[in-house]
Amino acid sequence: MTEITSGLVAARNITPDRRRGGELRVLLGPRTVGSTSGFMGVAALRPGERIAEHYHPYSEEFLYVARGAITVDLDDEPVPLAAGEALFVPRNVRHRLRNTGDEPAEVVFHLGPLAPRPELGHVDTELVEQRGAS
Repeated sequence: MTEITSGLVAARNITPDRRRGGELRVLLGPRTVGSTSGFMGVAALRPGERIAEHYHPYSEEFLYVARGAITVDLDDEPVPLAAGEALFVPRNVRHRLRNTGDEPAEVVFHLGPLAPRPELGHVDTELVEQRGAS
């Protein structure tokens, strides 16, 4: 019988990843709780800030706007989202998140299944100098 464990993780205890824009925090994932099927976290975006365009060859992504408003560009088609709205991003679809509102935005994200290796899970499609504010 497999032992099932749980893990409690507070966003304030996770160092934010700013490499692609915004502040990304993976809360529940292989490194934090040993998950094997996917990972979940939060993204914080100040007004005008964005997360650079990328895609996931192995994973679907689920986005939920908890606070503020964003625009998600799906293969260059803008999709506006307000607090309380969610969006499904299929695998291999290029996407970027932009805070198009006047207040900070907080987005909950979940990806699954996991890529065979972490470095295969995320493919950047913008050059470093293109990343940052919209």
